[in-house]
Amino acid sequence: MAHINGTNGTNSNKKVKSTSELEEFDAIFPVLVENLTQNGLKDSEISDAITWFKEVLEYNVPFGKKNRGISVVTSYCQLVQDPTEENLTRARVLGWCVELLQAFFLVADDIMDSSITRRGQPCWYKLNKVGTIAINDSFYLESAIYVLLKKYCRDQPYYVHLMELFHETTLQTVIGQCLDLITSTPSDGVDFTNYTLDRHAAIVKWKTAFYSFYLPVAIAMYMAGIDDSEAHTNAKRILLQMGHFFQVQDDYLDCYGAPEVIGKIGTDIQDNKCGWLVIQALNRVTPEQRQILEENYARDNEEKIEKVKKLYRDLNLSQVYQDYEEKSYQELMNLIEKSSGNLPKQMFIAFAMKIYKRKK
Repeated sequence: MAHINGTNGTNSNKKVKSTSELEEFDAIFPVLVENLTQNGLKDSEISDAITWFKEVLEYNVPFGKKNRGISVVTSYCQLVQDPTEENLTRARVLGWCVELLQAFFLVADDIMDSSITRRGQPCWYKLNKVGTIAINDSFYLESAIYVLLKKYCRDQPYYVHLMELFHETTLQTVIGQCLDLITSTPSDGVDFTNYTLDRHAAIVKWKTAFYSFYLPVAIAMYMAGIDDSEAHTNAKRILLQMGHFFQVQDDYLDCYGAPEVIGKIGTDIQDNKCGWLVIQALNRVTPEQRQILEENYARDNEEKIEKVKKLYRDLNLSQVYQDYEEKSYQELMNLIEKSSGNLPKQMFIAFAMKIYKRKK
C-alpha cells in the first residue's frame, strides 16, 4: 500500500483499476480509524469516549456501496495521467471523507425518520446501548472529516478549497433535509398541497445531489488543479441532473426494492415522504383513488401501507418509472455530450453507469 503519512510517494504508471479499487479503498479504512483514535485511546481522561467512537466508525461507515467515495478516486484518475501512489492514497482518504459525511447524515436521518434498518443491520440509534447518544455520534462523524483533511491535505494548494467545499456541501444537505422534513411533517391528517414535482426536485437537489454527485467529482477536480468556475459549473449541471435521477430511483426502490437486496426496509409511505411515486400517483388518481391516498398515506399500519402500494400497482407506477428511467438516461447522455466542456466525458459516463439499472 502507498505511503500514507509522508511525502515519499513516487510516480507510477499504475492507473486505478475498477476491479481492484474496492480492495484498495477498503484497505485504507482501518488505517484511518487508527489515525482518528490512537492518541485518544492512550489518554485515560477521554479513552472511554474514543473507544465508543471507534465503534461508531466501524459500525456506521464501511458497509455502504461506497460509490461516492470510490468516485473521488476514479474521477481523479480520469483527470490526471499517471497519478503518484501518494496522490492515489490521498484521493482514497478524501473518498472516505465523503463516506464519513454520508454516515453523519444517515445516522441523524435515521433518527429523524424513525428508520429501522440501514445497510442490512439495525440503525445505530436502535441499538439498546445507543438510543439518542447517536445524535452526538453523528457530530463526531462530521468532525472526523476535518481531522483527516488536516492530516492529509494541509500542505496541499487545494486544502482551503476542500474545507470550503465540505462546509458548503453540509449546509446544502441540511437545507435539503429541512425542506424534506417540513414538507412531509403530518399535521391534522395528510396535506398534499406541496407535493409537487418542483418541490420534490428542490428536496432532491439540496438533500442528495450536491453531496452524492457533485462533491466527489469536485474533490477530484480540485486535486487535479481544476478550480475555475466554468469547469465546476459544467460539472455541477451534469451531476445535479444525475443526482435527480438517483433519488427518483431511490424513491422507487424504497417501495419496490426487496429489503434483503437494498439493505433497508422502505418507510417512505408511513413517513409521509414527498416522494416521486406519491407525486406521480397524485397526478393520475381519480377523486376516489385520491381519497384512498388521503386515508392511508402517512399511517404506520401494515394494512394501510399495503392499500397505498396496491393503488400504485393499479396506476402501473412501475411502468411509469421504467419509462422515466429510459428517458432520463438519454437526456443525461445528451447533457454530458453538450456540457462537459474540457472535462472528460467518460468521467461522467462512468458515474452514470454505477446507478442506472441498479437494484440497491
